[in-house]
Amino acid sequence: MNPHLQLLHPYPFEKLASLKRGITPPADKAHIALSIGEPKHATPHFIQEALLQHLHGLTQYPTTKGLPVLREAIAEWLSRRFAIPGQYIDAETQVLPVNGTREALFSFVQAVIDPRDKPIVIMPNPFYQIYEGAALLAGADPYYLNTVEANNYLPDFDSVPEEIWRRCQLIFICSPGNPTGSVMSLAEHEKLLKLAEQYDFVIASDECYTELYDDEANPPQGLLQSACQVGNASFKRCVIFQSLSKRSNAPGLRSGFVAGDAAIVQQYLKYRTYHGCPMPVPTQYASIAAWQDEEHVRQNRQLYREKFTAFINILQGVCEISRPPASFYIWLKTPVSDTDFAQKLFAQQNLTLLPGSFLSRDSEGINPGLNHVRIALVAPLEECIEAAERIKTFILGER
Repeated sequence: MNPHLQLLHPYPFEKLASLKRGITPPADKAHIALSIGEPKHATPHFIQEALLQHLHGLTQYPTTKGLPVLREAIAEWLSRRFAIPGQYIDAETQVLPVNGTREALFSFVQAVIDPRDKPIVIMPNPFYQIYEGAALLAGADPYYLNTVEANNYLPDFDSVPEEIWRRCQLIFICSPGNPTGSVMSLAEHEKLLKLAEQYDFVIASDECYTELYDDEANPPQGLLQSACQVGNASFKRCVIFQSLSKRSNAPGLRSGFVAGDAAIVQQYLKYRTYHGCPMPVPTQYASIAAWQDEEHVRQNRQLYREKFTAFINILQGVCEISRPPASFYIWLKTPVSDTDFAQKLFAQQNLTLLPGSFLSRDSEGINPGLNHVRIALVAPLEECIEAAERIKTFILGER
């Protein structure tokens, strides 16, 4: 067996199951789960119809590169959404469909990392655990870059020692962030782009939450958008990961894409050809329909705004709570340890949240996930309101 398998940490939800084991919550309260970032809004009907109308495509072996019409739809969406002139996005060489970004984030690291030179993969801390597992299995050392309140929950690139940058082959950024919802600016992207040029590493930007934002007039900045604005129109060293899971409430479709630096994308295509993970043809047509429509995405954002407003209005008098600029998470500080808070809340209120320490590691003398819980506002509005009331009752009862 691969010896690196022994380095993998238990997944956050394994830890959560252990934390809840042996506890019997009150039977008179229906269970509410706000721990998993799985969208619960309905998948738009037109996406389902596009899938059904192309089931005859199941008779075909799909190509790893995907249908040209899908890559073109993605390139056109990138151009519209991020104000990138169309001539800078080549659907033939710079866009690659993937079966959801979880699979792609993992496999991309295996293709990019050269294990012969003591490589480092830098990642935000807290983080999506796929970043860490992918780095470890590729033979790289993770470097956990703390994202803390003092820096608006964004990575502080100035804090990274030069010896780390010299060994860095890949850095993950996640904007809007999971779990904090913080958004990187053009200036922050520009600083990282200069570092990538200086030290020759790849930037992998996880942008799965860019379409869930609070201010309709101020959508989050994307890495390719920033690269183009600062003169890197070929997106050298830049690769982004996008998904329909959150944008279109289609997590079961397993559809996303990778786009950016043509040289990197083409090498990654070579890897994927052997990896054996082409997107089924019916899924590709459903994806085309999704990327070509924005109205369902605007409606989706409005549903989340309503939940954030109701949830925060109930809790703002009893705890420190703020509205993130994007994502569907609330990163809530806890008055006691995050694990105690989550365990007692489940025991008393039959409500499941995810302890922040399950999403982070000790780094530079701190664990930035401690004394926080991640709340995913994915349930229907009524359930989110009920959850907020239960949390309020719990906090007041603990005082």
